[in-house]
Amino acid sequence: MDLRLNEEQRMVQQTIRRFVEKELMPLENEVLRNELNGKPSLSEEKTNELQKKAKQMGFWGINTPEEYGGANLGQMMLALLTMETSKTFVPFKFGGSADNILYRANETQKKQYLLPTINGDKKSCFAMTEPGAGSDTQNIKMTAVKDGDEWVLNGEKTFITGGNDADFVMVIAVTDKEAHEAKGRHGVTCFIVDRSMGWTSQYIHTMGEWGPASLFFENVRVPEENILGDLHRGYDLGLEWIGFARWIVGARAVGASERLLNMAIDYANDRTTFGKPIATRQAIQWQIADSAVELEAARWLVLNAAYTLDLGEDNRHLASIAKLYGATKGNDIIDRVLQIHGGMGYTRELPIERWYREARLWRIYDGTDEIQRLIISRNLLKGHVKLGAHI
Repeated sequence: MDLRLNEEQRMVQQTIRRFVEKELMPLENEVLRNELNGKPSLSEEKTNELQKKAKQMGFWGINTPEEYGGANLGQMMLALLTMETSKTFVPFKFGGSADNILYRANETQKKQYLLPTINGDKKSCFAMTEPGAGSDTQNIKMTAVKDGDEWVLNGEKTFITGGNDADFVMVIAVTDKEAHEAKGRHGVTCFIVDRSMGWTSQYIHTMGEWGPASLFFENVRVPEENILGDLHRGYDLGLEWIGFARWIVGARAVGASERLLNMAIDYANDRTTFGKPIATRQAIQWQIADSAVELEAARWLVLNAAYTLDLGEDNRHLASIAKLYGATKGNDIIDRVLQIHGGMGYTRELPIERWYREARLWRIYDGTDEIQRLIISRNLLKGHVKLGAHI
């Protein structure tokens, strides 16, 4: 068992770290000013410029199969890259990728949706959450009724990431009411729906800079050929999408927490009270020690979830563990960092308060803390997973 990065992984990690330090971190003050003035964090022109630079470095389609022009570096590498890019709050995503479930498309759908998304010509989003179906994903109410060769969609989705800018949505709707009411996982289907087909979106203001959308469907007609995957089996696709996203949240928490903890260490050594650096105070030392232990534990939980996926094994249990621990401990670490900085940490002169607001979301989206605990305990109590089985 090798618990160290190999030469290739370390080289890629260091390259991305330099990219983040050279290209992204210098933009942080600009991003803060834009957000304070109600403007987009980065202009589309700047985002395209950054993606172009990343592509020139070979970082395009990190996990996109090579047949589609991607690098296909694997989930472990994606985890490492996410940790590095999360050390800054400058919003940046490597181009050349698409949602994991979009690869389930048939050949016609791939030409119309998958390839344009990978090439950056179209933007997508995924919609499952509803006002009454957040953590309770089986309580979906949005309907799709067959009418000739089309399906007529009615309902609302909410808190949809990317919903304000998407050209099309992969949306989950009830197609067999009786089967759905009898067993919530059954009787729902995933549809690919172009914005031009009639759905609308509305921006949702949040305490952080995340700006999700509500999507509204009123008699939106979708052709039969736009069903993604199998009829009445859309719930499985939804779980597949959510499962992939969970451990990524943990990776984001690790990256941000590492950057912030380093800020706290530097500040503790520089800040003097009563004639001594606060780094000499036990109250500060223990906060830093606890944060360092939690950070390392979260890092390995995330890497284990990613490594298990690379092996082709089911990582859903590990993904929930990584998400739960990473999100909760990331929040704890950021809270301590703010406390160590005192009043300055609470001001907008430093980016800590901005991270503090963003981090609180980690414990909610892609499955709340409570849902992760439910999943983990249920897997163990029902014998679906044995302790130590993933070593």
